Amino acid sequence: MNSRRRAVIQALFLAALGLFLIWIFPNAAAFTEMAARELRYLWWLVLMIGVGAWLIWGYGRKPKE
Repeated sequence: MNSRRRAVIQALFLAALGLFLIWIFPNAAAFTEMAARELRYLWWLVLMIGVGAWLIWGYGRKPKE
């Protein structure tokens, strides 16, 4: 599996997971909508998305030498 295919699969999985979580937890969707409107809550959302992305793509990766 080449890196491009793996990236596409990860992106599709992440999108599907996001839609599933919105379907299961509609309050989270309301929070996200509120966070987009209220800047004081937005940094929490950005932080959670950043940590999630780091856990998915960056954690445990060996540094390039």
